[in-house]
Amino acid sequence: MGFFTDTSVCIGCKACEVACKEWNEVPATGLDLLGTSFDNTGALTANSWRHVAFVEQRRPDFRWLMMSDVCKHCTHAACLDVCPTGALFRTEFGTVVIQEDICNGCGYCIPACPYGVVDQREGDGRAWKCTLCYDRVGVGKTPACAQACPTESIQFGPLDELRERAERRIERLHSDGVPEARLYGHDPGDGVGGDGAFFLLLDEPEVYGLPPDPVVTTRDLPRMWRRAGLAALTVVAAVAAAFAGCSSPGRRS
Repeated sequence: MGFFTDTSVCIGCKACEVACKEWNEVPATGLDLLGTSFDNTGALTANSWRHVAFVEQRRPDFRWLMMSDVCKHCTHAACLDVCPTGALFRTEFGTVVIQEDICNGCGYCIPACPYGVVDQREGDGRAWKCTLCYDRVGVGKTPACAQACPTESIQFGPLDELRERAERRIERLHSDGVPEARLYGHDPGDGVGGDGAFFLLLDEPEVYGLPPDPVVTTRDLPRMWRRAGLAALTVVAAVAAAFAGCSSPGRRS
């Protein structure tokens, strides 16, 4: 299960942000207006599990690009790889959830995330992010953000169905004269094995603050450990050989 967010119909109402905070009891972040747009959250944080980005463009016509960003629930999730306590786990729906009662606040998951989603809460120390409303989905309900979205920009369902729906939407937009429309995070062959939350964008990913080619940050760990193991064995063998040479009886004249 996952999200398909169609930014072409996002109106920036922030109903998703409010619904997420209300349902999950996420602390308020206040009216932190940035001065450059109507964005008052700035980024995904421990206290903002949905972030509605506003991108002002003059090209030459003025337009707003709006996108409700969220944790991507990666198929190959580096945050899972590095968590030492098992606080992060893969649910039966394929999503990634942090158990706050098990998190010890080590922070390893934060730099591991290729999207910069995971964050520690000030005064708390533990890591927090979107759970894709695991408690709601478990009883057959729609996540709060998708339920609240008035334009169906945020759509929830089985990923295979969402990908088919997204492909049809792209074809429609292209035929309607919107050639810049593209999908982001939908490909199971990408650097994170495909995202559980993917997007239809109207410009390059970087314009929305998304990495153009995300890669699971722990992909090289097995090779690194193998090399470290071989190096350690080489050192042990050299030390053993040195001790063996020192302990052997000397030649008599």
